[in-house]
Amino acid sequence: MANKTLNTVVVEDSETQRAIIKKLAEQHPHLNVLGDYANGILALNAIRKDKVDLILLDIEMPVVNGFDLLDALEEPPQIILISDRSDYAMKAFDYNNITDYLQKPINKARFTMAIDRAIRKQVQILQNLDSKECVYVNVDLQKKKIYLHSILWIEAMGDYIKIVTLNGHFIVLSTMKAFLNQLPGNRFIRIHKSYIVNVDKIDNWSSTKVEVADTKLPMSRSHKDELEKILLPL
Repeated sequence: MANKTLNTVVVEDSETQRAIIKKLAEQHPHLNVLGDYANGILALNAIRKDKVDLILLDIEMPVVNGFDLLDALEEPPQIILISDRSDYAMKAFDYNNITDYLQKPINKARFTMAIDRAIRKQVQILQNLDSKECVYVNVDLQKKKIYLHSILWIEAMGDYIKIVTLNGHFIVLSTMKAFLNQLPGNRFIRIHKSYIVNVDKIDNWSSTKVEVADTKLPMSRSHKDELEKILLPL
């Protein structure tokens, strides 16, 4: 089994069951339990703030059930569904990010098997990101790997560019044109002489502004049509 630690949250409305699942997760050497939540609303707020690799998710919860929570996540991590019923298993096939399905009462050996499967899948995900979904830049005389999905926008700064990501920003000696040529054209677009944005991170836009992560960036009117061709395909 690969030596990989998964940031994990537990979502279960039963206090007793939540304690059991949390204990199993904390005892596993490759899981880092970030928190446990009694309902989907609390879990959703936490998952959006933290980097979560795995959710141990009960299906039957009041108000917001497990499937509702899944539907609300924009970029869901791996999910291990948990239920005391077996008839949800078929519905689980509708979700690509569901790694396993555990039925209560949870057997420790079966739990370990599910976690091993999640770890193998995470290794594959990271390998795919390494080969296809990253760029390397020179930062402080060292090569820095930046995952494309983490980039929010790129800003021109004279002879340098500032790459703003979910994990901070990096100043790199490069022109905007040279850096844009390293990026997939269907995911990154120049909206202004001084700004390139990750299309997937755009929240709102107008004829003069683009909003990314609560930050308003200027957009040249000449780029609006190009942006909308990507965001609003016919």
